Amino acid sequence: MQTVNGITESTQLRKVGTPIPEIPAGFIPSFSSPHLEKNGVDKIPAVLIGSQAIVSSIVDERLPLEAFFQLAGTLAGYSFVKVVVDRDESKIHFINHSRYEFHSDYIAENILGKTAAEVDADIEVFNESVYLSMSRRFYLGILALHKPIEKGQERRFFSLETVEIDTMDSEMLKFFYGRVKEFTDPSLPLYFKPANHNQEKIIAGIDSVELPRIFSHELFASSRFIALNSGVAQGRLRAFKTELEYRRALPTIEWHDIIVMHRVPDDIPRISGIINAHHTTPLSHTNVLATGWNIPNAIQLGIFDQIAKEGLADQWVSYGVDLSAQSVSLTPIEKPAEVNQRPAWIMQQVKLEEPETINTPILELDRLRMSDRYRYGTKAANLGELRHVLENGSERLLGFYKVNRPPRKNLMPHLAKFLGVDEAGNLTRAAWQFLRNKVEIPRGIAIPFSVQQEFLESSPRIQQAIGKLKMAQELNARETDSLCLMVQQLIRTTRMPERVRSYIDAQIANHLSGVSSFVVRSSSNAEDLENFSAAGIYESINHVTTAENIFQSIKEVWASLLSPRSVRLRHQVGISLDDCYMGVIVQEEVKAEMGGVLVTTNPTNRADFRNVYINVSANSSKTSQAPGAKSGVNSIVDGSELPHQLLFNTVEGGGRTLTIGDNSQELNEAQKAMLQDLAFAGRLLQSHFSPDYTFSAPVDIEWVAGKDGISILQLRPYSK
Repeated sequence: MQTVNGITESTQLRKVGTPIPEIPAGFIPSFSSPHLEKNGVDKIPAVLIGSQAIVSSIVDERLPLEAFFQLAGTLAGYSFVKVVVDRDESKIHFINHSRYEFHSDYIAENILGKTAAEVDADIEVFNESVYLSMSRRFYLGILALHKPIEKGQERRFFSLETVEIDTMDSEMLKFFYGRVKEFTDPSLPLYFKPANHNQEKIIAGIDSVELPRIFSHELFASSRFIALNSGVAQGRLRAFKTELEYRRALPTIEWHDIIVMHRVPDDIPRISGIINAHHTTPLSHTNVLATGWNIPNAIQLGIFDQIAKEGLADQWVSYGVDLSAQSVSLTPIEKPAEVNQRPAWIMQQVKLEEPETINTPILELDRLRMSDRYRYGTKAANLGELRHVLENGSERLLGFYKVNRPPRKNLMPHLAKFLGVDEAGNLTRAAWQFLRNKVEIPRGIAIPFSVQQEFLESSPRIQQAIGKLKMAQELNARETDSLCLMVQQLIRTTRMPERVRSYIDAQIANHLSGVSSFVVRSSSNAEDLENFSAAGIYESINHVTTAENIFQSIKEVWASLLSPRSVRLRHQVGISLDDCYMGVIVQEEVKAEMGGVLVTTNPTNRADFRNVYINVSANSSKTSQAPGAKSGVNSIVDGSELPHQLLFNTVEGGGRTLTIGDNSQELNEAQKAMLQDLAFAGRLLQSHFSPDYTFSAPVDIEWVAGKDGISILQLRPYSK
């Protein structure tokens, strides 16, 4: 679990992760996640001088740069060396990464006279001795070399980092730093980089002259390349410096294009690659779509200058994103013959469940279960299921923690410790009580597909227009987009039948009396599907206050099912208009001090099952209260705000800040403690909503938090 600035590399917290992460937008390479287990992922290659590294370690000798590179591994363009300080023997060891993937392997073979397997057999005891013991013999860390460009000049320095769960106190940190400083190149500055929030608090009490320090968010701006989704694509490079340029060229964008922009808009059509010229978050809609589409995606600062210098604009290129590289790869090529053919993904056929559209009642959310998605849509059904779990508990909550994690039997002792109960006690009930105490679901009603269908059938003009749209789709006619816009406008301007208005009004008055501000959310059957996430293509509207605005917002949500983009994306994967329906959630709007998105995985390394990833907007309470105004959560997912980005450990506990984004300061301690609770709550809910019994499928949770606690607004599968 080592963090040299934002990525996670396999260090010693062995047996729980893998060496190769992928880096999300806004992450500085950081080697600080607990990777306590090998899961068969390729190892990070060593950076070697000459044809081969010739030493397994350097012991008690100064480490010049040439020797550093002989021993180093690489991650996202950063070179790093594992460090072991043996306090009993008063020796320091710099370890060859290509020879020893884990600190423990080296210690076992070269210091303890054991095999790696012997140490693994009691790995919990070993980890306790090197990460948690205050009288430890071994101090473990990662030494990384940074080479940021400042004012056109390269500036080199080292950072030293421990594992994220390491409990060194101030004296231990000073000792470790001083020992490593004594043996590194004196011409290069060495900074200590805190690996968790607790270390940040500890070093705040130490003079910065005695312990020079550097933080992830300080390094963020110098990270010029970040791999969001690795891969290779061949296509035409299209660079747009402004959204206006993009809008003008939009009709000419093809599936084989590779788009370069500062901020890729939400309505991007399906393409072959994305290069972000500015920092972003991996949880923006466009980046989630890129992951779902499995196309190469990266951040590359200065990319426009490179394109201009090399004359690559509108040229055919091979575009590659590789975690171990220092930049994206752009190689000019001849126009591939394949671009004249239909892309392979267009042959995918996504199947929908048979929907029910007749005589379905409007219900309170807490009366729905997950199985009701074919009548009310996925979002509404998931919220209903979540309310059911909070009210009644679930036997599935512990699934993630019960899974065998060799060499451990499972992670149940860690959960028991976090919940403060005896492992032999009723952990299931304790987990349920934890959820009930920490999270809530705002009140709401679910309007089923049948109400939408009744509205559409009430207007012959709408029916006629939809018929023309279906015909245009079948013929792949140019008029498809304009017909979509026409149908949308008809839906917005057609008055709801009085029976429908009265029915909705009565249900809101009956179940949501006393609520002064509402959110009107989409809930379709054509989203959150395998091979089709639909992230960001349907409308949800905030700050709705009057009955008339509620009715208009419901129609706006219905209309979003027929937007040019949603129709096009569904058509590409074989989803027919005849099979698509839109439910609506009308929900109490929660006053919040902060909000954001949690995914129960580490986007930097999907095999790192310890950590979950949280984006936070601390501006939720400052958002305009005008109907339809953007919320803090929306500003994260549409990419207009660069949020706080944090990882939280859901095994041993603890978290670390990767970047503070566009904010001027860190979150406070109370906010971080709330996010730690949210992280564990998310992991428990992942277990309940798992589609199988590996309990490994991550979930995406939109949330807000205020004085009354944490409210979950939405829960859905997270694109793999």
